[in-house]
Amino acid sequence: MNLDQSLKSEIQKASTAVFNQTVEQLQLQPTNAEFEGSHTLVCFPLTKLSRKSPEETAKMIGEHLVANSGLVSRFNVVKGFLNLTIKDSVWAEVFASIYSLQEYLQLPANGREVMVEYSSPNTNKPLHLGHLRNNFLGYSVAEIYSALGYNVHKVQIINDRGIHICKSMAAWQLFGNGETPESSGLKGDKLVGKYYVKFEKEFRIQLSPILNKIYTGDFSLFNGTEKGLLENLIASISEIESKIETQTEEIDFSKLTQFGFRAQVLLESALDGNILWKDVLKCFDDEEYKNLDAKIRDQKKVELAKILKPILALEDKLLLKKDEVKDVAQNRTSIMPYAQDLLRKWEAKDSNTVQLWKTMNGWVYTGFDATYKRMGVDFEKLYYESNTYLLGKDEVLRGVEQGVFFKKDDGSVWVDLSSDGLDQKVLLRSDGTSVYMTQDIGTAILRFRDFPKIEGQVYTVGNEQEYHFKVLFLILKKLGYAWAEKCYHLSYGMVDLPSGKMKSREGTVVDADDLMQEMVDEAEKQTRELGKIDEMTEPDIKALVEMVGLGALKFFLLKVDPKKRMLFDPNESIQLQGHTGPFIQYTHARIKAILRKATSMNVEVQADSLKSVDALEGIEREIIFRLNNYHAKLNEAAREYSPAIISNYAYELAKEYNQFYQSVSIFNETDPAKLKFRIALSKMVADVLKASMRLLGIQVPEKM
Repeated sequence: MNLDQSLKSEIQKASTAVFNQTVEQLQLQPTNAEFEGSHTLVCFPLTKLSRKSPEETAKMIGEHLVANSGLVSRFNVVKGFLNLTIKDSVWAEVFASIYSLQEYLQLPANGREVMVEYSSPNTNKPLHLGHLRNNFLGYSVAEIYSALGYNVHKVQIINDRGIHICKSMAAWQLFGNGETPESSGLKGDKLVGKYYVKFEKEFRIQLSPILNKIYTGDFSLFNGTEKGLLENLIASISEIESKIETQTEEIDFSKLTQFGFRAQVLLESALDGNILWKDVLKCFDDEEYKNLDAKIRDQKKVELAKILKPILALEDKLLLKKDEVKDVAQNRTSIMPYAQDLLRKWEAKDSNTVQLWKTMNGWVYTGFDATYKRMGVDFEKLYYESNTYLLGKDEVLRGVEQGVFFKKDDGSVWVDLSSDGLDQKVLLRSDGTSVYMTQDIGTAILRFRDFPKIEGQVYTVGNEQEYHFKVLFLILKKLGYAWAEKCYHLSYGMVDLPSGKMKSREGTVVDADDLMQEMVDEAEKQTRELGKIDEMTEPDIKALVEMVGLGALKFFLLKVDPKKRMLFDPNESIQLQGHTGPFIQYTHARIKAILRKATSMNVEVQADSLKSVDALEGIEREIIFRLNNYHAKLNEAAREYSPAIISNYAYELAKEYNQFYQSVSIFNETDPAKLKFRIALSKMVADVLKASMRLLGIQVPEKM
C-alpha cells in the first residue's frame, strides 16, 4: 500500500466534493513534531478554489476526509496547515505491505547506469584522514544508487606520475640504502611516504638559507636574468606588505569582538605575523563555536570574511609572489633538480628510472590494497595518470579548430570562460605539454567510451577543487558532450581533529591505518570494560570490536553534510549513546536478541495476520511512518549525493525503537496478535537499520 498516493487521491476526491474542482498539485509534507498527526496538507494554494480563508479551507477538507475517507481518523488545523491523523488499521495495513515486500530494501534493476569516482590518491604517501572521508562518501553514494536499482561503476584515478612521485624516488635513491618493505617491516605505502617526508625536510633545509639571502637582498647565487626577476619579485612583495599594513590600520577592531574570544586570539597572531590572515577564519572550527547553530556560524564566518576581504585579497597576491620566489630559489638546491631530472628521465622512458618507479609504486599499491580492504571499499576499474596524462590533447586541438579554444602568440592554448562568469584557463602550455585540466578532459571522455551507458559521473573530490570542476564541466559542454550536464562534483570539506588541521608534507599527517587501529583499540577497551562478552570467543570479540570501531569512524564522518568542514572527535564517535554508529549497532544487536527469544518461544509471524491489529501505541505509529519513509530518504540521499541523510534516518529510527523498547511491553503482551505485530515490527526495524548501515559501508553485529 502506498499511503502517500492513497492519501493524495482521497484529498483530491475531497476537493472535488467540497469545492466542485479537482486539485492537480498537492503539497503534502510530514507533520511537525509539535503537532498531532503524521501528514500535513498545505492549504494556502487551495484558497483559490474555496474562496475562503486557509483555516476554513483546511477545516472543510478535514471534515470531509474524516467523514468519507477510510484513511483519516481525525485532524487539526494550525493556520493554513491541515494536520491529518491516520487510522491505526491503515498503519497496520501499511506495515503489513512493507513487511511482505521482498524488494523493499533493494529495488529491482532499473536499467540505468552511473559512475562514481572516489579515493584517487597520490602514490607518494599513505592514505590519511581526508582520504577516509573521501572513500566513505564515494562508496556510500555508490551503494545508495545501487540500492535504487542503478548499475554503479566504482572507479578511481591513481595519480602515479609527476614531480611529487619523483620526490619519493629521489629521496630513496639518496638516503634509502636499498630499504624495502620486507627489510624495514613497513607497509609499502608507509615506506614510500617516509621518503617523501624525507625529501621535503631535506628540501627545506637546503632552501632556507637560499631564501634568507634573497630576502636580505643577496642575489649572488643567481645569474642576470634570475637576479632581475627576483629583484622585481622582492619589490612587489614589499609593496604588497605595505598595502596590507595600511589595510590593517583601517580596520575597526572593536567591531570584531562579536566574533568571540578565539577570533580575537587569531587576529592578534595575524597582526604579529605568526599566522596567515586567512587562518583567522578557522576560529569558527574551534570548540568555542561547537554548539552554535550552523547557519549562524556560517553567517558570522561570511561577515568576518567580508571585513577582512581587502587584506585576504592582498595576502593571496603576496603568497603567489612568494611562491614565484621559491620556484626560482629551489633550482639552487641540490635535491630539487635531482627530482626534476628523474621526472625528465621517466618521461624519456629511461629504463632504470621506469623500473624504480614501477617498484616503488608497486610497494604503494600493496599498501593501499590492505588499507582499502580494512576500509571495506572496492573499485570496478582503476585508471592511472601515467596512462591518461596525454589524453585530451587531441580534444583541445579539435577545440581550437572549432573555435572553442584559442592560441596565444607563444603557442599556448586557452579557453576564455569570462562570459560564463569564470576566467581564462590554459589547456596546453607553450611547449605543447598538457596540464591537469587537459588530462581530466581526456579521462572523462575515455570513461564514457569505456562505459557508454552511464548517464553521468560523480567526482568525489575536496572542495578546494570546486573551481576546477566548474571549468571542466563547462569545457566538456562547449566541446559538445551532452552528458557533461550530468557530471557532478561531490565536494566535501576538510576534516580536523581536536588537535588541529591535518598536515602531510611535515610528516604529521593523520594516517588512515593508524586512525582505524586507534578506533578499533578504543572499541576493544570499552567493550572489555563493559564486561558483556564473557560468553564470546576471542575471534568473535576481535570481529566485534573491528565492526564497532570502524562503524564509529565511518558513521561520524558520514553523518555530517559533505559540504561542511568537520571536526572529528574520536572519543565522541565511539560512545554507545547519542548520534553515533555504536548506538545504532547496539540497537540492532538488542533487536536480534529479542528475535532470538521470540524464536525460542515459537512465535511465528505471517504478514496477512498483521492487518488484524487495529489499535496501536503512538510510538508504533511513529516507527511505521519512519519505515514507510525509507524509500523517500533513499531517493533524497541520491538526489543530494548525501549519505548524511541516511545516517540521520538510521539514527532517528534507532532512537524511536529504543523509546518503543522502554515504553511498550513485548513479551508480557497477552494479545497474541499484538505480540506477533511487535515482533514483526522489531524485525523490520532491524532489517532497515542493517540495510541503512550497509549503505554507509557499516556492518552491524548480531550480539553486542
